[in-house]
Amino acid sequence: MKIGNIKLPDFPLLLAPMEDVSDPPFRALCKKNGADLMFTEFISSEGLIRDAEKSVQKLDIYEYERPIGIQIFGDKIESMRQAAEIAEKAKPEIIDINYGCPVKKVACKGAGAGILLDLPKMQSMTKEIVDAVNLPVTVKTRLGWDENSIKIVEVAKRLQDVGIKALTIHGRTRKQMYKGEANWEYIAEVKNDPQIQIPIFGNGDINTPEKALEYKERYNVDGIMIGRASIGYPWIFNEIKNFINEKKKIKKPSLEERINTVKRHLDFSIEWKGETLGLLEMRRHYTNYFRGIENFKKFRMQLIESASYEESLETLNNINKNFKESKILA
Repeated sequence: MKIGNIKLPDFPLLLAPMEDVSDPPFRALCKKNGADLMFTEFISSEGLIRDAEKSVQKLDIYEYERPIGIQIFGDKIESMRQAAEIAEKAKPEIIDINYGCPVKKVACKGAGAGILLDLPKMQSMTKEIVDAVNLPVTVKTRLGWDENSIKIVEVAKRLQDVGIKALTIHGRTRKQMYKGEANWEYIAEVKNDPQIQIPIFGNGDINTPEKALEYKERYNVDGIMIGRASIGYPWIFNEIKNFINEKKKIKKPSLEERINTVKRHLDFSIEWKGETLGLLEMRRHYTNYFRGIENFKKFRMQLIESASYEESLETLNNINKNFKESKILA
């Protein structure tokens, strides 16, 4: 498969752009564990054109991450065009546009999923970005604003017409946020429309290898984007790949592997963000890293409440001493 001139496996697995999650430390682990194409955290177009430190830092990419896309969001066409040009200078393989973020402070200002209420503007903005850069432009979006305004086939055709090279669809509306079940029937409707020639990737609720294979076969998508299921569990990419290719499950990561992975994640997180923020943003990962270990709550709270790198390492070493492999559930 190709996105523009970027060659990918026949059925690629993508790491979703997630705020405060898909940063370089986490992406490094996902790449090692089988992610085929990754995206940065979404970056504010206004932040980029104003040279805001937090936004500019998100442009950091490393050679081993490639291919990688930089995702931008915003509600102003001119700002988005300028931000795309700035992002291109960071030399990613792809510029990705966020038309899917449901968070109120983004969507209710007309950015992210908010632009689904104004399809002509969405089309105009996308065309400006496609025309402004020399890289393939892709889009991630949702089905619609709510169940009464789902026009995802029209959205796909409009975006394809102005030159995007791939489309990822999250199978929920903005109104749903992350509640309820993702509806992949609409994603399949886009994929199976004879006028759609670009790759269509599905996103939403894929949290096991079995479900990934089932949805691949049922909905005929070109690939799958993994989001929340990868948080604290980067192994999911290789688990899905093996199940799709071999039709059997591979062994879950051992306790030692989990601890060593957390240490690598923690080290890189602190190196990249500094100790205070690095420790803080690791908190969201701990539950999944150690999911399936009985009576783990005390240690999880110790990790979350750790005030220093040394304290976190001490807790991780104590976990290794206090638990046996037999306590990790399948």
